[in-house]
Amino acid sequence: MKFFCATIGLTLSISETVVSKLILEGRKHYPKEYGGILVGRYSDDSKACIVEDTILPQNHKSSRYAFERGKEGLAQKLSELYEQTPRLIYIGEWHTHPDSAPFPSATDKQAMLQIANDNGVTIASPVLLILGLNSTSYTLGAYLQFQNQLIRYEQQD
Repeated sequence: MKFFCATIGLTLSISETVVSKLILEGRKHYPKEYGGILVGRYSDDSKACIVEDTILPQNHKSSRYAFERGKEGLAQKLSELYEQTPRLIYIGEWHTHPDSAPFPSATDKQAMLQIANDNGVTIASPVLLILGLNSTSYTLGAYLQFQNQLIRYEQQD
């Protein structure tokens, strides 16, 4: 799947394999919210962000309307991915909205702002994927935290 953010001219690419993994993990925890982090890379010209995989949290808190990802083990896993070839980095976050549209809540917006302003996060504009899903279908929404705003990507295909 490809998305484009005209505001900054950035393309976001997510393989069907990764999307399928997010759906599978989301459905395992349905009807509660679930999620993880996105890892990938940027193109040499920095005009494309490619999501390569997800890292699932070792611990989390969730309910039908909330998801809080734990941090345990994530720094170690990210460090390992950074040292491998090709190098993968933290790209952003993803979570589900069971039986709901993939639009960010006020909590989502606040969380992404906090992540973008965290000194431990090495990218200035993290991605947020929201997977609106039910037992038979899904809709994917993609967003970019940029200059204190959460900007929606437009799906290209």
